[in-house]
Amino acid sequence: MTMPPSARPNDLLLLAGKVLSIFLQSIMALASVVLVIAVGALLVMRGTIIAEYAEHVGDPEAVFPVFAAVGVVLIGLAIVASLFVFFGKLRRIIATVGEGDPFVPANADRLNQMGWLMLGVRLLMFPAMALGTWLASYADEMEDVHFSIEGGLDLSGILLVIILFILARVFRHGAAMREDLEGTV
Repeated sequence: MTMPPSARPNDLLLLAGKVLSIFLQSIMALASVVLVIAVGALLVMRGTIIAEYAEHVGDPEAVFPVFAAVGVVLIGLAIVASLFVFFGKLRRIIATVGEGDPFVPANADRLNQMGWLMLGVRLLMFPAMALGTWLASYADEMEDVHFSIEGGLDLSGILLVIILFILARVFRHGAAMREDLEGTV
């Protein structure tokens, strides 16, 4: 039961949501390109990075773990790719709301998939933080280079995952109720 275009309200919130989701999806696409270039640069310049690190710390035997840095960047790429897909699904949900027909089974599926994507992002943060913290210890050996990596349990991220899964059930139930109602009319 779709609303005719003339009956739809001019909703600035939906417009803002659409623009923001497109903007964030674009940022994720750009970040993906940058991260792919970073992986290539780390691999191509591996010898130079190790040599400069050894020189900087004053130990010719010192070896910077370039492959661990590549691992962090690849985890970052997986996170960014997940967020790209997440914002695309959000944009499709916003479009169905704008069309006046949000309680469709596809939106329940999208919300469920968004929950899994965010859970994956939350889980990927743990190895990224562990590797990042380990790499920061190498930077601390260098003069004038200091990194601080803070992290912990992000309750807002866990709450978002739970809310997305609950909303998926609400939308699935709403779509089923609408189908039942349309079947009785």
